[in-house]
This record gives sequence, C-alpha cells and structure tokens, in this order.
Amino acid sequence: MATATLSPADTDKLSNLKSAVAGLSQISENEKNGFINLVSRYLSGEAQHVEWSKIQTPTDEVVVPYDSLAPTPEASSEVKSLLDKLVVLKLNGGLGTTMGCTGPKSVIEVRDGLTFLDLIVIQIENLNAKYGSNVPLLLMNSFNTHDDTQKIVEKYKSSNIEIHTFNQSQYPRLVVDDFLPFPSKGQTGRDGWYPPGHGDVFPSLLNSGKLDALLSQGKEYVFVANSDNLGAVVDLKILNHLIQNKNEYCMEVTPKTLADVKGGTLISYEGRVQLLEIAQVPDEHVNEFKSIEKFKIFNTNNLWVNLKAVKRLVEADALKMEIIPNPKEVDGVKVLQLETAAGAAIRFFDKAIGINVPRSRFLPVKATSDLLLVQSDLYTLQDGFVTRNPARANPENPSIELGPEFKKLLSSWFGTGKSKYRRKVGCKAGNT
Repeated sequence: MATATLSPADTDKLSNLKSAVAGLSQISENEKNGFINLVSRYLSGEAQHVEWSKIQTPTDEVVVPYDSLAPTPEASSEVKSLLDKLVVLKLNGGLGTTMGCTGPKSVIEVRDGLTFLDLIVIQIENLNAKYGSNVPLLLMNSFNTHDDTQKIVEKYKSSNIEIHTFNQSQYPRLVVDDFLPFPSKGQTGRDGWYPPGHGDVFPSLLNSGKLDALLSQGKEYVFVANSDNLGAVVDLKILNHLIQNKNEYCMEVTPKTLADVKGGTLISYEGRVQLLEIAQVPDEHVNEFKSIEKFKIFNTNNLWVNLKAVKRLVEADALKMEIIPNPKEVDGVKVLQLETAAGAAIRFFDKAIGINVPRSRFLPVKATSDLLLVQSDLYTLQDGFVTRNPARANPENPSIELGPEFKKLLSSWFGTGKSKYRRKVGCKAGNT
C-alpha cells in the first residue's frame, strides 16, 4: 500500500472541509470522523498498485471447490448448533428507481405477490422451524430506505424470526469546485447526502451497537448478501466449512461467463488472497482481465465473515479498502462520492478464502428484464426459494432486452399479491 503526504493545497482543503463538516448537525460524530478519514485517504493518493507480474492464480486451498466441501452434519442437533452461530445480513440500502419504483428495492414483488423481503423471511423462518434454531435477520438500510423499511418490517412481528435494522453511514456529497460538503452550501435535502457503499457495513455494524449485541448472544458468523440476489440463501455446507477451518472471511465466487467479464475476481498476491477489480487493472492488461480463460471466476458479493474478526479490525481502524470515486451531477452541480466495497476487505482477514459455488447461488435482479425472467416458467417458487425449473434442459437463460419506454413499467404489476405476507407499505411506482 502506497501512501503519499498531503500537499499544502490539499492540507488546506482538508482543514476547510473539517470545519464545514463539524457544523453538520444531521450526522453523528462517528459519521463525521469516518467521512474525514475517507477523504484524507483519498487526498493523500493512497492507492494499492498491483504489479501484474506478481498476480498468481489461486490454488484450490485458496478458492475451494464447492463440491469438495464436507457434507452437512446429519443430526438435527448438530445443524441447530451451526445455525445458532449464524446471522443473516441483507444489504437493504438501495431504491428501486431503475425499475420504476420509489421505495426500497427489497419490496418489489418477485413472484406470487411475494417481495424480495418476504422470500428472505420465509426462508429463514423455515430454517428456524425445521431445526429449532434462532437465526436472526439484519437489514442494513440507508437513509433512503430507513423510514419505509421500519414500517414494512412491522408485518413480520408474528413470524418465527428476529428482525433487526440499522443504518449505514450518511456522508455529505463533496462539491468538486471548492471541495466543501454539499449540505453546507444550501443543499440540505436528501440530494446533499449519499450512503458510502457496502464496504461501510463493517464500521456501521459496530457503531450501531448490533455487533456487540450479536457477540454477546454467541453469534460467530454473518452471511452478508444483496437483498436482490435470489440465489443468496443460507448454505450449511459453507457455514460448517468455515467454522471447522476457522476461516475469518469467505467470498463466494462462481464461474465467469461473457456477461460477467467486468466483475471482480480473486487472486493470490504476495501471499494473501485479494479481490482484483477492473479499475485496478493497467490499461494494457484489461483484455487479459476480461478473459474467461485466465480469470475464470468472479465475485458474487455473497460474503461470510467472522464477527469477532470484524470487531478486531474495525476497532484497530485496519479495514482500509480501496476507495471508489463516484462523480455525479446534482441540479447542475458537479459532486463527488467516495465509496468502498465489502469484497475488498478480504485481504485484511486471517485465513480468508473463496468458495467456487454453483451459478444457482448468483441470481441477481438488477433490471425489469431480470424480473420478467424470474417471473416466467423458467423458474419455480417453493418454500421461499426461487430455483430453475427442472424441465428446462438448456442451462442458458434467454436474453431479454426492453426498450427505454418499458424499463420502468412496474406500476401495473403491483397490488396483485394475496399472500399472508402482503405488504402494508410497498414499492410505490414512480412516474414513467
């Protein structure tokens, strides 16, 4: 990791920014400190430079084939013991705007009137009922989704599952021209702020008090996944493997196809497993990175992480993931968001591994076309699980391309569900 000293000009920028941020009453001291720390790292030019010649293909000890995992214990008591060490955490900070929805994306209906969140709750309910376990569900919201989510989870009060929510950090957007926070320049509404990526899950877990509470209950591992990945379900073989081998971090990867060539991949680098993103790749090696011959796997963003390790590393301020600059324009003003990704944390954990999982564990719904696919008879729904219809012999999915006038037409799809999980607050269709 290379770190540069701040120039006099950047030192002044940071000093002025600190003064302005100190006056923002909408956020906590933890958020202010976290934001200034992130900006300071960005200004210092801190970056990880990957030497291409040092990249090695991970061995099967580093990226473990799923088929090589030991079978799940047969005794229900042993399974219960495993599950009682687990917490499921779904990243719930995103809105469904790309699909014509103004509410949290997790309340878009997927099949049979059931939303993403309904399906997650049903899956965990069934696990708890079958084994007598107590696997809680955590939802990491953003300030964009918090209020609606608090109302939505009320309907699960009678469910056999504990549901907890917490918010990820809220950081001010930076105005590019003078490097001051957007809210201090009059943009006091939501457009002045941003959630700083899912790499923020680790400090937010600690700062919210949820991490210490979970550790006091004997929880050991958290399974982190996007709420819109229908394939991201609890897997007992993976959990058993991590506990038996004392792996602090596991990233699920899956074989890359031509549709995934830009996705991050795992490499062995200077003795540690590491995520390599396309932004880190020198221009002359981009085509090589995209090759499905050399880099055969990519990150699904299904992550399993040891809770004690999270506490140790966050308290030591050791999780310095690569910074992702995300420029935007809001009301004609050029602003900058600095973000981090949870997958990039893998290199800071001891005994970190990848597991090369079946493609069925990666079924994201990122667009209306994806939703049409999982609502078709190519997929079936049973006990909260959306799986491929076994009658479909062709392993490939058809390609669905919608014109711009159809990409956000969700309004006519709502209000049809009649299940007991019917939402009281749901995805409100936006103007199309």
